[in-house]
Amino acid sequence: MILTKVRKVVTTASLLASLALISLVVTKYWINPSPVPEVATVPVTLKAKPSTGAGVNFTLFKKPRPLSEFQFVDGEGRTLSLADFRGKLVLLNIWATWCVPCRREMPALDRLQAKLGGKEFEVLALSIDKEGSVAVKAFYEELELDALSIYVDASTKVTREIGIVGIPTTLLVGRDGNELARLVGPAEWDDSKIISFLRKQITRTKQLQTTSIDQPTNDKTQENNR
Repeated sequence: MILTKVRKVVTTASLLASLALISLVVTKYWINPSPVPEVATVPVTLKAKPSTGAGVNFTLFKKPRPLSEFQFVDGEGRTLSLADFRGKLVLLNIWATWCVPCRREMPALDRLQAKLGGKEFEVLALSIDKEGSVAVKAFYEELELDALSIYVDASTKVTREIGIVGIPTTLLVGRDGNELARLVGPAEWDDSKIISFLRKQITRTKQLQTTSIDQPTNDKTQENNR
């Protein structure tokens, strides 16, 4: 009698195990025949194309690209835009105090501004810190940056306006406000090759500006001579 009970228990256990196995197979291969695989997120590193021939990793455009007139403020809280820098070649650097590569390159940008900054050229270091100029001023004091002026877009709208995918990103902006070149990532901005490249661009854009100014006069002179 005991043996019969044992047999019944074993038979019941086997039946339950078989049912469980069938349920598992049906669930996996019939109810959900194409399970969604897990997708791993892989970080992508963007590299600018070395197209200047001067060891500078700028992506130079065949044709200048128009830029929107986004607004920002200076250290005194005055509202500005790129239009306020017309006539200068501008190195527009988008950065933030919380960005480690940005922090590392800021002293070099400060030295670049001290070396080339003036009527013809300006390093426009535009912070996107949400804390505004307070955070930037503290950072400038910490690193003793005195050549660079403070410019801030706490709204971070500039990143959408000009298509920034990561910081630091630097744009070379012509005297007419159009984008001439772009670099994604940090750089040694006071390197001799970069300084040489920028000096050539200052001269080139100055010549283009002079030509564009003189052209209407020449056309008018030719018209008067007819």
